[in-house]
Amino acid sequence: MKRLIIAAGGGGDAVAAAMLHAALYGDEEPGVILTYAWDRLLIDPVPGPRGARDFTGLRPITPTVSAVPAEARPIAPAGSTLPLLAAALPHTFALLDPGRGTVGITCQLEELISHLEPVSIDLLDVGGDILARGDEPTLKSPLADALTLAAASQVSAPVRLLIAGPGLDGELPPDELRPLLGPLVHTLTAKDVEPISSILEWHPSEATAMLAATARGVRGTCEIRDAGLPVPLTDEAPRVYEIDLGEALSRNNLALALMATTTLDEAETHSREICGFSEVDYERDKAKRLNDRSPAKLDAESVLHQLARFEVRARSRGVTHTTFRRITETLNVDGTERNALCQLLINSGLGYNDAPLWRIVASL
Repeated sequence: MKRLIIAAGGGGDAVAAAMLHAALYGDEEPGVILTYAWDRLLIDPVPGPRGARDFTGLRPITPTVSAVPAEARPIAPAGSTLPLLAAALPHTFALLDPGRGTVGITCQLEELISHLEPVSIDLLDVGGDILARGDEPTLKSPLADALTLAAASQVSAPVRLLIAGPGLDGELPPDELRPLLGPLVHTLTAKDVEPISSILEWHPSEATAMLAATARGVRGTCEIRDAGLPVPLTDEAPRVYEIDLGEALSRNNLALALMATTTLDEAETHSREICGFSEVDYERDKAKRLNDRSPAKLDAESVLHQLARFEVRARSRGVTHTTFRRITETLNVDGTERNALCQLLINSGLGYNDAPLWRIVASL
């Protein structure tokens, strides 16, 4: 009775997949979550996704698919949240490796489906950028989703495409997504969040954090990313919708172009041609900027003063919440100081009081 959930974009989509499994299949045995090892630079300083060669301790499932168990380790300087997820959750986290493009991912899917014979296959995307045409000015990270969409459309087994939290990734406006959504599958609740509550305390995903927060009843406007993008937290946000896979593919110009790609470099080239950029290029540029600057020292008095100034300005913009990633960007804190910053905020009594989001107040 295994269920297979494909986390379309990796990272936070893998955490959301665990939440979805609890919501839809909670009484059944743990599932298999197929996901990229593709984390934010806050966790992984190396741009782009990690492949099997970037880990030690993987457990083979099929010739091209390996599980990432709790004892697996990314090879330095790379980082990954997958071993931590495997330690915290009962599911099997299988590694989706885009190094051989869509052709390789399709092969991985076919092998895993043949091996598992799952009773269902869900392709999950938080936010909905998997429905992007490719020319939207707000689009930031279409490549991972387009690769999984292109591959899932070519396997012989039926795949159900699910969109959770329309608009929460800040890439396509909810008003643009709404006409594209199919039947409502589920509205997430606080109970559905319980299995991943401890993970939300440290995982860097912003979209999944907002999905969980809205499932717990949080409403307002959340400011995310280094650019400070405002995302509405509404009653629609915790909903999960089914989308016709074929219609999504026909709309996604990048996915259509990626159908026969055999390398990640080739996929990136198509992304630059269709979308005008590759998100891996963005990560490369940002990593270089981070390496070229000296991160701020974590001084408690200075941090709290900077945070107070940030909160006053954010409130003036109508912002009610923000994410831990946004705070680290604002304070110029790098990944090595992440835990210390988190502890400082908690000790100051200003912790995740709308967990897993930070609630903005007018002053400290």
